[in-house]
Amino acid sequence: MSNSTDLARFTIRTLIEAGVNTFVLSPGSRNAPLSIALYEASQKGLVDLHVKIDERGAGYFALGISKATDNYVAVICTSGTAVANYHPAIVEAHHGANKLLVITADRPARLRETGANQTTNQSNIFGDIKTHDIAAPIDLRAILTGGPVHLNIQFDEPLLPSEKSDWLAGISVSPLSFPSENCDALSLGEGSVIVIGHDRGTFTVEEIREAIAGVRIPIIAEDPLSFPEAIAHASLFLADADVRTALKAERVIVIGRTTLSRSINSFVAEATQQIVVDPRLASVDKKRSGDIKFTGLPFFTGAFSGEYFDKWQETSKAAHAALHEFKQFTEQIVAQKIAAQLPNNSALFVGSSRPIRDIEGFAMPRTGIHTFANRGLAGIDGNISTAFGIAEKYEKSFAILGDITFMHDLSALVAPTKANLTIFIIDNNGGGIFSTLPQAGVEGFEQIFGTPQNANLEKIISGFGIPVVKVKTESDISAAIASHKNGLQIVIVEVPNRADMSAGIKEMYQSVSSAVRIGLNLA
Repeated sequence: MSNSTDLARFTIRTLIEAGVNTFVLSPGSRNAPLSIALYEASQKGLVDLHVKIDERGAGYFALGISKATDNYVAVICTSGTAVANYHPAIVEAHHGANKLLVITADRPARLRETGANQTTNQSNIFGDIKTHDIAAPIDLRAILTGGPVHLNIQFDEPLLPSEKSDWLAGISVSPLSFPSENCDALSLGEGSVIVIGHDRGTFTVEEIREAIAGVRIPIIAEDPLSFPEAIAHASLFLADADVRTALKAERVIVIGRTTLSRSINSFVAEATQQIVVDPRLASVDKKRSGDIKFTGLPFFTGAFSGEYFDKWQETSKAAHAALHEFKQFTEQIVAQKIAAQLPNNSALFVGSSRPIRDIEGFAMPRTGIHTFANRGLAGIDGNISTAFGIAEKYEKSFAILGDITFMHDLSALVAPTKANLTIFIIDNNGGGIFSTLPQAGVEGFEQIFGTPQNANLEKIISGFGIPVVKVKTESDISAAIASHKNGLQIVIVEVPNRADMSAGIKEMYQSVSSAVRIGLNLA
């Protein structure tokens, strides 16, 4: 038996015994020893094997499964440019603290810098993510400590096994465990606010809800679909500087990162004291500022019912009443309606840019939805592939993506998921987020920011043989959710153009501001 075959079998067997049971493989020659070993393991029902021809999409697909399971998922490729295509997914996993195991096949180290075909220096190619560059077995359990891991395996020829072997006999699975760090209780006083970032600081919804149970203070959640306790529309009414002043906090406790709304970040910055709760303070975000820092989730104590909390509740109600007056079919209302009507126990992946901000600002807090997003670096790349990975682990799944985000990952449609997934594409023909940012209106805006594609999405999607429909009313949205069937379906949501969208958002913000100012006696 070749050394390469032995090394591949050792690697796969050890990972299976450590509880890694999902592998995403891209075909290649140098990774043949791993490919063959994985096929044999899959035939015995020991692993769930997915084959994806595009390494960039494969990385995000594995990331999606890792998010859904909170377990290591291995993604495997051959040498050369294939390795570099994993870079977006692994840096997203690094900043999101996701359990992604990248295994790259390599030529022997002696061939580096010799002009050998498909050979480059793959060691530490991913920057901050350390490479374990090996040509012989190592203790794999010791390196799977909770964040992304890069394993670069040197395979020498011959790459194929010379004989059969029952190398999986007697396998015993002992899954890895990743215990959370516990902190002491943190006593809260009147004037305190908890802000929960969309990534939740890597904590589960259940862990956070247990910690905040019985604490009657304002809670702002970038993901309102996981926290029914959250104050609705906070990112909208806090955009008014006078409202922020009226609601100024003595103490803000930020769980995770706040990455979506400038209004929330301004509110946090203006608080008298800032407390940060995030395990990544010890590794990824070492220079993050805060008056007090926790790497573990504290238990919050103190049940308050003072005027401060009541003021937030009334402000939220005034904002909601103002929004209720808007009847136009806008992408903000689309996000609101989708969020409200999704069936319980389904998964929702929210794309970057406008969709995730529209969910934060316009959706009403609720429970029953498992919400995901790529907030590590907030990129638009690989969003379809990530949604496909998440959908593998849920009976029903949904995704909301912008049209540019969708087109950025079209190659994922070559091998679409067989899971039950409905993708809503918010089609405003371009980068809608830029119409709401300071660069809106600069000379050359459409060419360098708006980037209209003028693409017929319906024809593109149909060309992949995927069911697709167009909708343009609230009742159409409801029908699309209700008719969610087996497999993948894509819903193109026709919304007003980007200029009208930007004007509509400004009108909504102004209406909310006027309503809450009256309630706070600021008018």
